[in-house]
Amino acid sequence: MKIATWNVNSVNARLETVLRWFEEVSPDVACLQEIKCVDEKFPAEAFERLGYNIAVNGQKTYNGVAILSKTPLEDVRKGLPGDDADDHARYLEAVISGPTPVRVASIYLPNGNPIGTDKFAYKLAWMARLNAHARELLAFEEPLALVGDYNVIPEPRDAANPQNWTGDALFQTESREAFRALKWLGLTEAFLEVDGSPESYTFWDYQAGAWPRNNGIRIDHALLSPQAADKLTACVIHRDVRGWDKPSDHVPVVIELDL
Repeated sequence: MKIATWNVNSVNARLETVLRWFEEVSPDVACLQEIKCVDEKFPAEAFERLGYNIAVNGQKTYNGVAILSKTPLEDVRKGLPGDDADDHARYLEAVISGPTPVRVASIYLPNGNPIGTDKFAYKLAWMARLNAHARELLAFEEPLALVGDYNVIPEPRDAANPQNWTGDALFQTESREAFRALKWLGLTEAFLEVDGSPESYTFWDYQAGAWPRNNGIRIDHALLSPQAADKLTACVIHRDVRGWDKPSDHVPVVIELDL
């Protein structure tokens, strides 16, 4: 099973690019972030023609997440538990049906900038809620993949120029500690498990020639339960997509599970 995660930075604005990638790679499951549209404006028909079932948790102009699957989606949950007042569309969870069902979540974790503001406090609170929910999901002892744009640079090696990020919410000690705390629940970071190559980034800013100079960061991650990690065979960053026409500033990350 190929499970992809991709912050598409507006699914409608980049639909041609996104569809090209889907046609070339044909993931079994795809978790999209920052779709930037309400549910009704998601281009469902285009993906249905490719054979996908679709769940969307959308929001006008900002945020928004989706899960696309070649098999039916069950037990769909919109929103991260723990704060009924949180109206940001940043979390979507579903069980992918099949001989071995897999629970997946599409995650668009808050950016948190600037630090020292309510936005950074919201980021850390959101990560605490994710930790609590992940703990509950792990108790099911089932294949689980928590994938998405985590907006966290885990280690200095995950940035081409880590010194440029010392004042950014993505690289703060608190953000990185919260990410490690997630892993300490018993989750495996797929990329480090099967690859871990240096200079492997998933995001390049549109400004200042970041892409041509490979001035990137790795902030899109896949965290797996033990039952999923045991079946992990590959984790590939589709770096070349950043060089396509009208690209997102993120690229797809695809994990493969031998189910």
